[in-house]
Parts: sequence; structure tokens; C-alpha cells
Amino acid sequence: MAMAIDKTAYYNDKVVRQFAVMTVIWGIVGMLVGVIIAAQLYWPDLTAGIEWLSYGRLRPLHTNAVIFAFGGSALFATSYYIVQRTCHVRLFAEKLAAFTFWGWQLVIVLAAITLPLGLTQGKEYAELEWPIDWLITVIWVAYGISFFGTIVKRRVKHIYVANWFFAAYIITIAVLHIGNNLALPAGPFKSYGILSGSVDAMTQWWYGHNAVGFFLTAAFLGMMYYFIPKQVGRPVFSYRLSIVHFWALIAIYMWAGPHHLQYTALPDWAQSLGMVFSLVLLAPSWGGMINGMMTLSGAWHKLRTDPIIKFLIVALSFYGMSTFEGPMMSIKTVNSLSHYTDWTIGHVHSGALGWVAMITVGSLYALLPRLLGLTSMYSVKLIDTHFWVHTIGVVFYIASMWIAGVMQGLMWRATNEDGTLTYTFVESLVATYPYYLIRLLGGLLVLGGMLIMAWNVFKTYQLAKRVEDQPVIEPAAEPAHA
Repeated sequence: MAMAIDKTAYYNDKVVRQFAVMTVIWGIVGMLVGVIIAAQLYWPDLTAGIEWLSYGRLRPLHTNAVIFAFGGSALFATSYYIVQRTCHVRLFAEKLAAFTFWGWQLVIVLAAITLPLGLTQGKEYAELEWPIDWLITVIWVAYGISFFGTIVKRRVKHIYVANWFFAAYIITIAVLHIGNNLALPAGPFKSYGILSGSVDAMTQWWYGHNAVGFFLTAAFLGMMYYFIPKQVGRPVFSYRLSIVHFWALIAIYMWAGPHHLQYTALPDWAQSLGMVFSLVLLAPSWGGMINGMMTLSGAWHKLRTDPIIKFLIVALSFYGMSTFEGPMMSIKTVNSLSHYTDWTIGHVHSGALGWVAMITVGSLYALLPRLLGLTSMYSVKLIDTHFWVHTIGVVFYIASMWIAGVMQGLMWRATNEDGTLTYTFVESLVATYPYYLIRLLGGLLVLGGMLIMAWNVFKTYQLAKRVEDQPVIEPAAEPAHA
């Protein structure tokens, strides 16, 4: 008679593996859609006038696919992995965790069906219609129970800082989701927001900016604070600084949303509030970047031999750059030049492709071999190739958008002596046109990098003879704070 296996002696890695693989798949899908819409800007008739494939229909699909499908799956994978390893226990409420996987994939499929059909609320980061919103709510509650339940049953007194960042993101995204989706249903797939005008705009960005602050920043900092020390083999540079970084971010980010609404109907005091808090954010953001960078003190030589560390550290560089650029763009005088231009698109993608995608890719390259009982990925050379292809792609993308954006801002506000506009909108569009081709080239390189990653992941899985859960590591008698 076979002895029953004690499941509690092993981590639940199945759900982590599922989310990790889907991260790569959705990354390819999301970036492919991004490349298509970038190509549409250069060749407007690319999709032969098919309304379901028009720019206006595919753009929200791209946003949802890269943020919530690619980024979201990565956050589920890494948070489930990290919370188990740092708490030294198996995941709490495993059936709920399994539900979050299948539920999240269903949400993404529903988004891929409804958005091309034009079924949308039309709000940034809150495009999906009300039945899908309810499904997301249920999934998120299940996620919270599983994550926080694991922390509650931890075998160490200490809660590692990465878990604090994940916890803040789970709570704040719940608040964002509810606040940004307050609507009255008017049919199976139609609803109307309960607010309107400038109040609706303010509410949208007060909550909507938390998608940037917590989904795309705080949560991925959870990855940073775990995988950089792990991969480098050194404790985080300053544990105290990581705590200051956490509390400062979560206290300030919530107030930065009005910077999206400079020079609009929003009251001046609210615009100024968003600007001030955005400028204050620079300090903790750079403190966190320095903390991650300095973790390499005494181990800088590893950058030459480990491309995973390259991904993680260059991601931090882009984090620093994006969190400098954002506050600068929120200054009213600067915003008068950048408002509604492609400069903003460049800024978004320096954060998305530079920070979020690179920290995700680096974390997955560090995570997958450990999950599969291997010492490294199938090919370290392919990781290095991916790094350079991705980096060059990002530089092409954001540099072209920055240049195009500044040019647009200068052309749009140029006036003749009699007060008339110097340039027509069409003239500014013609001047922008060549930059769209460079942007497309950058996007193609980033997509190519993801395909390299997919091949490397596939071959790594083939190397793993048996894919099974890893045993729970006994905690140290006195867990250190760093």
C-alpha cells in the first residue's frame, strides 16, 4: 500500500508554472497586437478597413493584453512563488489559487472577444464591461485570500519586504477596480458610468493612476526586492531604505493622478496637487532604484557573465529614468509642451518596456530553472541575445517617440504674429510620420526578443526530466532582516 504524500512538505509550484508559461504566451500576443497598431499608424489601410481590427478597437486590447495578461500573469506567478518561499509554507487555499489561474485566463479571452467588437466602457485601464468586471472582482478576492492566508500561516515572524509590496498592490488594485468601474448596467454588455464630466475624469485618474503606481510599479518592485538579491547572491543593500521606499510610495502615489489632467477643466488646485505629489515621488522612487543597484556592491563583475542580472539591473535603470521623467512631465510648464503628444507615449513605454517587461523577463529567467529543478535555462547565450535585442528595441521605440513628441509640442503651440497657428495639424502629422517607422522597428525587435524567450522556455521544459513541486525549506532559527 502506497504511503500518502504530505503535501504541506512541498510548495505549490503548479500554479506558479502555469502563470509563468502564460506570461510568455500573453507577452507574445500583446506585443504582436502592439506591433500591428504601430504599423497602422504608418500604413492606415493595413487591416483593409475591417472595423474589428481598427486602431480604436485594437489599442485597448493591446493595453489589456500587455498590462493585465502579460504583466498580471507574471505578478500572479512571482507573488505566489515569493510568498511561499519567504513564509516557508505551502500556499493557502490552493483551490482558490487554481481558480485565479483559470479565471484570469477567462477574463483575458473575454477581453480579446469583446474589445474588438467595440464593447467597452471607454475608460483607460477600465475598458472591460460590467459582467467581466464582476468576474475580475471575484478572482481578485480569491487572490487576496490565497496570498494573505499564506502570510498569516507563515513559519517566520518576519514578513519580507517583497510581500509588503505585493500586499499593497493587491489591496490598492481592488480599490482602483471598484472606484474606476462604478457604472449602471444597461444591458448584457453595456453600462454607463455613474459620474460625468470633469468629476468623472478626476475620479478616473485619481484611481486610474494607481494602475501605474501599484500594478506597474509597486508590484514589480516586489519582484525586484526578491530576485535581485537572489540572483546576485547578496542581501538587499539597505533593508531600512526598502521600508522607507515602501511607505513613501504607498503614501504618495495615490495623490499623483491629477497630473494626467493638466490644462483641462479640472480645478487648478487639483492640478497643482497632482504636480506637487508627482515631484515628491521622485525621492522614494530613486531611493528604491539606488537600493536595488547597490545590492550589486562587491558583485558588479557578475554583470559580465550573468545576462539575467543585466535584465534586472537595466530594468532598474529604466525605472529610475521613467520615475524622473514622469515628475518632470507633471510640471505645468513642461506639460504645456508634452500634453497629448507622442512624448507621453514614449514615457509610458520607457516604463512598460524598459522597467516592467525587463524586470518580468529577468525574474522569469531566474524563476523557471528553480521551478524545474535545473541550475540554469536551456541557453544562457539566448538570454544574452534576448537582452540586447530587447534593449535596442526599447531605445528605438522611446527615442523616436520622445523626439516626435517634443516636435509635436513645439509645432502645436507655435503661433504667427497675428495669433493664428503657424502649422496645421496635418503638417505636424507629416513631420511625425518617419518616426512611426522607427517606433515600429523598435516594437518588432521587442516582439522578436519575446519569441527568443519562448523558444528558450520550451527547450528548458524539455530538459526537465520530471516537473514536480519543490520541498519546503525549513526556516532559519533566527531569520535575518536582510
